[in-house]
Amino acid sequence: MAVSSSSLFRLSLLLLLLAAIVTACITLPVEKILKEFLIWIKQNLGPWGPLVLAIAYIPLTILAVPASILTLGGGYLFGLPVGFVADSIGATIGATAAFLLGRTIGKPYVISKLKDYPKFQAVAIAIQRSGFKIVLLLRLVPLLPFNMLNYLLSVTPVGIVEYMLASWLGMMPITFALVYVGTTLKDIADVTHGWSEVSTSRW
Repeated sequence: MAVSSSSLFRLSLLLLLLAAIVTACITLPVEKILKEFLIWIKQNLGPWGPLVLAIAYIPLTILAVPASILTLGGGYLFGLPVGFVADSIGATIGATAAFLLGRTIGKPYVISKLKDYPKFQAVAIAIQRSGFKIVLLLRLVPLLPFNMLNYLLSVTPVGIVEYMLASWLGMMPITFALVYVGTTLKDIADVTHGWSEVSTSRW
C-alpha cells in the first residue's frame, strides 16, 4: 500500500521531535532548569505562579520528561490547596496535549510502537466497551509508564472528554501525595531531587 506524502511528512516531523527529545535529555541539565524555573516562579510571578506552573506541564508531558519535580514544587511554593489544584489541572492538560499529539501527527509512530506493548491490545478492546472506567483504572494503577500511556491511549476509541475526566480523577491520589510531600520540604533543592529520593520520614 502506498504511503501518502502527508503521512511521510508527519512521520518525519515526529522523528525529528523524538531526536530532539533524546538530545535534550542527554545534554541539557533538566533538573537544574526546572529548579531555576521554580525559583523564577517564586520570585517573580506572585499570584500568576500557579497558572504558569500548570501550563509548564504541557511541554514536559509532550517531551516525556517526568513532571514530579513540578508536582513537588507546587506543594513547596503554594501549599496544599493551591498547589494541588495547579498541579492537578497541569497534569491533566499535559496528558491531554500528548494525547492529541498522538491522535494527530504522531499517530503513525504510536501505532508502530503498539507491538512493543502486546498486553495493551486487550486494553484497547476493553476501552471499546468501557473507555472511562479503563482509563481511570490505568491511571490509578499505573501498569505502563505515565507518559507512554498518554500516547498509547490516543490510538484507542476513547473519547477526548472521557479521557480527560478519567485521567484527571485517576491522577488525583498521586498528585495529592506528591503535593503534600512538597509542603514538607524545607529547601527548593530538595524539590529537584525528585519524588523518589524524598525521605521516607516525610512520607
